[in-house]
Amino acid sequence: MIIFYSWSGNTKGIARQIHQKVGGDFVELELVKPYSSNYNTCLDEAKRDMEQGARPELKTKIADMGQYDVIYLGYPNWWATIPMPIATLLATYDFSGKTIVPFCSHGGGRLGQSVTDIAKLAPKSSIKEALSVHSGGGSSLSRDIDAWLRKSGLGS
Repeated sequence: MIIFYSWSGNTKGIARQIHQKVGGDFVELELVKPYSSNYNTCLDEAKRDMEQGARPELKTKIADMGQYDVIYLGYPNWWATIPMPIATLLATYDFSGKTIVPFCSHGGGRLGQSVTDIAKLAPKSSIKEALSVHSGGGSSLSRDIDAWLRKSGLGS
């Protein structure tokens, strides 16, 4: 399964390209109360949630998480970590025994501590090397994904 949270569309574009290469179910996380579409307001809301350790309620529901062994998990890097909708996902479902393959879009902060934070919230999972993509990835994105999948042992 490919599951992701995307505010600006960058992470969604990366998720689409990964999906073209690996297939599987494609799930975009949506919130019951979405962050503002205004960039500065969204930053304020998301930072408040992060500082409070909030777990915003997900509109998206996954009927049977047990059927998935490998989960490609996509998110933007917000303040050097995962956005709180990803924390909600990881706290809501049992990731024990699953392989999590993170991919992250960022504006310069790379992965930050996001992979460590995923590991803390899903301690009984196996976490593969993460893909770090600046913005939407540009013209090299397809090649970068191919190299990442090969390095992770998940691609040809």
